[in-house]
Formats: sequence, C-alpha cells, structure tokens
Amino acid sequence: MINPSLSNSKNMDMRISKGEIFERVFINEEVNLQIDQEAGSHVKIHVINASFSITVNQLGEGCKTEIYGLENLHGDESVTAETHVTHAVGGGTSNQLIKFVLADNSRGRFIGDLKIVPDAQKTEAHQTNRNLLLSDTAEMRTQPQLEIYADDVKATHGASTGQLDESALFYMQQRGIDKQKARQLLVNAFMVDVLATISDEKIREQLLNSIDGVVE
Repeated sequence: MINPSLSNSKNMDMRISKGEIFERVFINEEVNLQIDQEAGSHVKIHVINASFSITVNQLGEGCKTEIYGLENLHGDESVTAETHVTHAVGGGTSNQLIKFVLADNSRGRFIGDLKIVPDAQKTEAHQTNRNLLLSDTAEMRTQPQLEIYADDVKATHGASTGQLDESALFYMQQRGIDKQKARQLLVNAFMVDVLATISDEKIREQLLNSIDGVVE
C-alpha cells in the first residue's frame, strides 16, 4: 500500500506490516512518530519547517527507512529535529538527510541516533546533517551518534555547518547575476535535494516552486 499525503497528524504510534509502504509529508506541523517495521516494509517520512521526533525500529529483515527534514528558519524561530533509528534485524537499509537553513537570530538543533545491534548483519545505514548559516547571529547545534555492534555493515554519518560559498557568489556575479539573486539561487540549490525525494509529484512540485531561501 502506498499512501503519500500531506498530514495534520502530530502524534502517531504504529506498526508497519510486512511488505507495506508507508509515506507521509508533514509541512509546518510538529510531529512525534513511533514506528515499528515488519519485514520488507518501507517507511518514508518528510518533515518541512517544523520540529520533529521520529523513532523507527526495524524489526524484520529487508526493511527500508527514509527520513528527510528541511528547516528554513528566520527571525527568532527555533526548531529541533530528532531521529532515532534502530536496526534490530539484518538486511535492512536506512537513509537520513536533515538540512537547516538559518537566518537572522534563528536556532536549530539536530539530534540523531543510529543503532545497529550485534545480529543486524548486512545492514546499510546513512545519516547526514547539513546546515547553512546566513547570518552571524544564527546558531546550529548538531549531535549525531552512531552505535554499531555488527561487523558486516555499511554505515556512514556526516554533519557540517557553514556559510554560503563566496567564490560561487563571485563567479555568479561575474556572469551578470546580482548578489541578492545569486544568494537566493545558492540557498535554493542547497534545499532542493531534500524536496526532490518526495514521491508525490503534486506536493513535490508545489514545494519546489515555492522555496525561497531566506537571504539578506
């Protein structure tokens, strides 16, 4: 069953049955998800511009988990993104991609916990957090944590926080693009890969057409 949709639900505690596909896109809605996956199930979650806490337990072989977050913050906004993914059985895959764009006095925090238990061999798991600061007063805290107790796995994690590439800005200005527009294009490029992973074409295109990086 494929069920991609916008959702107003904030708290969900569920078990995804064997072979089921569960997909949700949450926009401007804080969410707290507790999900157990049975064998061969697929969970795909997007959260856009809201705090969230997502816990996923892969309890059957061959599960697939995807968690995507995009936070575009300005003013005094503050958002926390929290993920907890446990591979309790082997043969599963997981991918986490969480991005923050922070302007003005905004504050962001990412807490990411990825665990692979001793018997979860043949697991592939990736966790990535990328953050873009658009002002000197914006602040980002990132706390990735990997616990890997199996030896036959592929697991990666990465976290980075930085500012816009000044050389890219200069290059674009040299080709007739004004600085404000160049900054906007670079911010949009930073965000687009999260939105591009949304399966529902209508939702994906609406979000891609509406993204406006917060630029000064």
